[in-house]
Amino acid sequence: MTPPLSVRTSGEWRDGRRQTGARDVDAYHQSATSPLPHEEVGVTESTPQETQRRSERRTARRLKVYIAAIVCAALAIGTGAAVAIKPSSPEFAILAKQYVRYLGVFAQGAPHSYAGVDHFAQAIGRQPNLVSYYSEWGEEFNADFAAMAANDGAVTLVQIDPSNVSLESIANGQYDAYLRSYALAVKTFGAPVIMSFGHEMNGRWSPWGYQHVAPAVFVAAWRHIVNVFRVVGASNVKWMWTVNIVDTSSVIPIPNPSPWWPGSSYVSWVGIDGYFYDSSSTFAQVFGPTIFDVRQLTGDQILIAETGAVPAADQPARINDLFAGARAYGLLGFLWYDQDGQGRDWVINSPAAFAAFSRGATKFIRPPLRPVATDRSEGGSTSP
Repeated sequence: MTPPLSVRTSGEWRDGRRQTGARDVDAYHQSATSPLPHEEVGVTESTPQETQRRSERRTARRLKVYIAAIVCAALAIGTGAAVAIKPSSPEFAILAKQYVRYLGVFAQGAPHSYAGVDHFAQAIGRQPNLVSYYSEWGEEFNADFAAMAANDGAVTLVQIDPSNVSLESIANGQYDAYLRSYALAVKTFGAPVIMSFGHEMNGRWSPWGYQHVAPAVFVAAWRHIVNVFRVVGASNVKWMWTVNIVDTSSVIPIPNPSPWWPGSSYVSWVGIDGYFYDSSSTFAQVFGPTIFDVRQLTGDQILIAETGAVPAADQPARINDLFAGARAYGLLGFLWYDQDGQGRDWVINSPAAFAAFSRGATKFIRPPLRPVATDRSEGGSTSP
């Protein structure tokens, strides 16, 4: 079934992988401008119980000021829309000098080619510091793509789609050999990696999602995967639980994602996917209600993990709104889905839209994004 207009499926654009030589990323670990230091990205050595207790205490403190902060956010980004505006915390409240930390992209051809990321970077004049790709269950970790990203000062986000596997079988340990191999590859890679599994599970357009797999089975599979990585010692992984924006008024309702929540000891970040389909949509309308729902579960940091705007939605204005909204709501940043899909064109191709990205990156991103690399070899690879 075709998903509602507020979403897009991600399983339809899976390409092969780029075969290049491994690249040295030791310099990445030593860089003072590394966008995601090890002490920030790794799974801590605390027990799940200790992590859970700390998270609960942190969440309780944050929820006390959530409503006031997000109301301010709506005002700060200039929306007068009647939407369900709700919490933030002292760390996620409106701060006059608060900066967005991540500008990401999922580019054409990833992960078998880095050329799409290069094109995006050249167009905005800066290197994105977060790049993503989608991986089917059973595929190996693409260390070559991740190394090219690391050489540019970017962190790789891997979205694993379990479209061809039983989640119950994952939870029962039937795929532990694959998981251990994957975890070891990520551990050996060494640089920070963000992992997400079964994204947009609160939508029903994917076989692992709503009305296809019981939320409890999804949670069991998620926890099992995280536990296997921990046993292997892949402490350079940050786990991002990625949901679709909530839309209970849609013809195909997209419910509150709380039944799929694995628990704070199994999640590092929360990702939210949502898109702009017309020029009247605002950041607060698209993302505000879901931010509220997430804040009832956790105080973990939030990334807009997948977003875009069709040309008819006035891409430059929506890009400006994304930067301002991410800052106003105290989010980590956002990742642009620079692809065509389901007859909708999310690709940035106008000078005005690229200029909006360039202005936003300069004004809102700290630490500053790296200048565009010039030492590219043929095909979009990066020199060591």
